[in-house]
Amino acid sequence: MAKHNAAPAACEPYPRPLCTVDVIILTLLDATLQVLLVQREDAPGEPFPGRWALPGGIVDTQHDRSLEDCARRKLLDKTGVVAPHLEQIGSWGDAVRDPRGWSTTHVYLALLPAATLHPRRGGNAADLRWFPLEPPAGGPALPPLAFDHARLLGAGLARLRGKAEYTSLPIYLLPQTFTLSELQAVFQVVLGRSLEKKAFRTRILASGLVEELDEMKETSRRPARLYRRKTDEGLHYFPRALESHGGSVGPS
Repeated sequence: MAKHNAAPAACEPYPRPLCTVDVIILTLLDATLQVLLVQREDAPGEPFPGRWALPGGIVDTQHDRSLEDCARRKLLDKTGVVAPHLEQIGSWGDAVRDPRGWSTTHVYLALLPAATLHPRRGGNAADLRWFPLEPPAGGPALPPLAFDHARLLGAGLARLRGKAEYTSLPIYLLPQTFTLSELQAVFQVVLGRSLEKKAFRTRILASGLVEELDEMKETSRRPARLYRRKTDEGLHYFPRALESHGGSVGPS
């Protein structure tokens, strides 16, 4: 078996494309899905100087044992974030997406609960900031993104919304404990539509995804039971799509 730190095999006469990893980091702030972007440094030779982009970078063959290792390293290096859920959504590559030459990128999706967020600027990022994916009327629009990151972000959002129809993926946007109403609200924001309350709760409780706690949370109406995700359950797949109540739910 080849050693991990061995030099990559020669590919001549075929030059290697630039290989990068990009991470789409989403959270829920002010009842709106938001994405964490980093601002590229304004330095000589840097493509798209000063432009906002998804956090990521070039694969380090001497230190990254896998693409996921690279994604987690870049995530921590540029933002200080450790994601509880990280999944690869696809790969893109062509001769024009990066002005430095033929390149491929492998894109990951990370979901984070807002209560745990303490991102910090790191690496060569000039700044980092949360941006709403669909800002309210009069609010700042998502800025133009570097490279083809607008396309990558669109693919990540489509993956999240598609999987929210039949899996428990949106639960990773919640803190450790939550009420069933808060869980339903997260699904509704992600899906952009209302869900039938009784059917949703029956589906969640029957799935074994969450466990009831002997704690209550004060609300504007009456105390609500708290629950938490069973950490050993992983991603749960529902047998059918979630039932709508009709109508849409604010910005999604």
